[in-house]
Amino acid sequence: MNGAQRRLALVLGAGFLLTLAAVMVANVESTLSDFALAGVHETRTHVWIWEATSILAWLTTAPVIWWLVRHIGPPRFSWPVAVGLILLASVPLSLWHIGLMIELRKLYYAAEGSHYRFFSKASDRLLYEYRKDLASYFQFVGFAAASRWLVMRAAVPATDVEPPHILKVADGAVTHQVPVDEIDHVNAAGNYVELAWAGRTLLHRATLAAVAAELGPAFVQIHRSRLVRRAAVRRVETDRSGDFTVTLADGTSLRGSRRYRDSVQD
Repeated sequence: MNGAQRRLALVLGAGFLLTLAAVMVANVESTLSDFALAGVHETRTHVWIWEATSILAWLTTAPVIWWLVRHIGPPRFSWPVAVGLILLASVPLSLWHIGLMIELRKLYYAAEGSHYRFFSKASDRLLYEYRKDLASYFQFVGFAAASRWLVMRAAVPATDVEPPHILKVADGAVTHQVPVDEIDHVNAAGNYVELAWAGRTLLHRATLAAVAAELGPAFVQIHRSRLVRRAAVRRVETDRSGDFTVTLADGTSLRGSRRYRDSVQD
């Protein structure tokens, strides 16, 4: 991520935590108010423990939810299938949330010398908790999707450094002045890289990372050992595995790794 993306991610993360804190306070006060009206006697500490353990259990599911948002969707799956898979994932995640929440509460109650009892009639209580969890789950999914979209939009190239237009490539006694916008793709080859330029291949002594930095944002990495010029890409075809093939303007087909699929489709 660039600097703008990191700053945005930090702001979004801080906002998310502040929102959770506000929700916790609101839920605790609402529960205490309901208990008072119903004549139920419960300590404020216990109500806070209930809410805190629920939030903590939900936070442990965040990496899984983020993974789902990042990997389940077009072009790998159509939107109806993606929505179905995300809905299906709510069942095991809700069970995880409920189970971890109960165990954390049991640990606290045991530490104070008492016993925590969650289930009255298990099937009814699980269904009740799942219905509540479904709303929280989709809020997490929605936040993750919106955050990822915002962070990806912030992936703009730096404007303070102008990409070079010419790449100098030594070839024995000859130094080629290679226009960057005429290079179609670059492949790593040991201590060298192979530059595909004007129907020929030039061998350039450099690392792929160094060449990528020198070529600038006009090129995108599609594999750990391969770069392509964005403007040369004519088609991207994704396999079931998530790997993909890009077809360039001159008809060249190059394989790409699923790890880099999002970068070539942005």
